[in-house]
Amino acid sequence: MSATTQPPAAGGALPAIAGPALMLAGMLMFSLNDAMGKWLVASYGIGQVILIRSLAALVILAPFLWSAGLKSVFRVERPLMQAARVFFSTMEVFAFYFAVMYLPLADVMTYWLAAPIYVAAASPFLLGEKVGWRRWTAIAIGFVGVIIALNPSEAIFSPPAIISILGTLAFAFMMISGRSLRGTPDRSLVFFQISGALIAGVLVAPFDWSPITSTTDLGLLFLLGIVAMTAHVMVNRALKISDAATVAPLQYTLLLWAVVFGWLFFGDVPHTGMVLGAALIVGSGLFIFFREQQLKKRG
Repeated sequence: MSATTQPPAAGGALPAIAGPALMLAGMLMFSLNDAMGKWLVASYGIGQVILIRSLAALVILAPFLWSAGLKSVFRVERPLMQAARVFFSTMEVFAFYFAVMYLPLADVMTYWLAAPIYVAAASPFLLGEKVGWRRWTAIAIGFVGVIIALNPSEAIFSPPAIISILGTLAFAFMMISGRSLRGTPDRSLVFFQISGALIAGVLVAPFDWSPITSTTDLGLLFLLGIVAMTAHVMVNRALKISDAATVAPLQYTLLLWAVVFGWLFFGDVPHTGMVLGAALIVGSGLFIFFREQQLKKRG
C-alpha cells in the first residue's frame, strides 16, 4: 500500500472529517479482506485465491487506468526498482495468506504491523537516512515486541512462523522500494503490484486448484479483490486530503479489527504475550512515525 502524501485540501470541516473517516473505513475494508482471505484459503489454494482476487481488483482498477491513459501507466521510472517492488509485494501477499492458514488473524497482523520498524532500521543502510538514538531505541523496543509476540519456543521455527517473518520482511522491503519510487503515480504502483500477484497466481494456481462448486464462494473470491481495491482507493484518498500525521497512525486500528474478526469468525483469543508484544510494536511504530514527522518539519 503506497500513496503520495499531499497537503490537506482546503474546504473547512468536511475534509478534516473526511480524511480520518476514509482511513478508518479503509482499514476496516483491509481487515475484512484479511478475514475473508483466511476463510477462503481454508478451502481453496493460495494461488487460486490470489489469481481470482487479482482479476477482480484489475476490473475495478481498469477505469482509472483508462482515464489516465495507458501510456502514462507504463511510462515509469527506475524499471529495476519497480521490478524489485513487484517481487517483494508478490512474496508478501503469498506469505500473508500462507500465515493466516495456520495462525490467528491478530497474530499475523501483529507481525505485519512491525514492518515500519524494519523499514526504520534498514533506512540508514539502504536509503542513506539518518536515524538518531531516540529512533534506534524505539526500533530496539519494537524488536523486543516482535520477539515477545512470537512467544519464543520450538514453535518459532515452525513453517508458519518462519513464513510470517519472511513475509513481514518482504513487506518492509516493498515499503522501502516504494520510498525510492515517489515519482511514480499511485495507479501505476497499484497496477504493477496487482499484475505481479496475478502472474504468480497463474503460475501457482494449477498446482493447487480446488473446484469451485458454490456460487457463494465464487462471489466471495471476486469480492475479495473488490474489497482490497476499494481499501486501497480509500487509503490513498485519505492521504491526499489530510495530513499524514493525522491519518497514518489510524492504520493500527487494523489490529483491533483483527482481534474482533478473529474472535467472531474463528474463535481466536490473543494470548498474553501477543497482547504485550503488540503494544510494544504499536508504541514503537507510533514513536518512529511522529519522530520522523517532527524531523521533517524542522528540515
